Amino acid sequence: MDNKLWKIGFFTGLTSFVLLILGIRTILGTELVFKNYLAFGVFGLIVGILASSMLFYNLKIAFRIFMTALVLGFAEFFRSFLMDKDGFGDLAGILSLFIITTFGFGIAIIVQFIVIGVRKIKEKD
Repeated sequence: MDNKLWKIGFFTGLTSFVLLILGIRTILGTELVFKNYLAFGVFGLIVGILASSMLFYNLKIAFRIFMTALVLGFAEFFRSFLMDKDGFGDLAGILSLFIITTFGFGIAIIVQFIVIGVRKIKEKD
């Protein structure tokens, strides 16, 4: 299982990196500079590390919730780019991606620890 962990984290981080570039450069038509690539790389690295860490510590429920939140975040990211042409779509898209992903991570950890607590209580009885 340990051999698959870095592959899952790498794939998740790389996919996030590519989707960010695709959304900003292709859909919005904004020219990217080195700092943009660096920021996208850091976001992808963080997402990949979080995903592989959750699997490493056997937080499977948290991993599923986090990945769902990441997919929903990217869906909102692309939706706001495509639907809002007033000029605030780019800002709303990036912020919604970060907010939904962070919120999903927090909810995932809370739910996982609630499940762990309930299992420990049931073991005592």
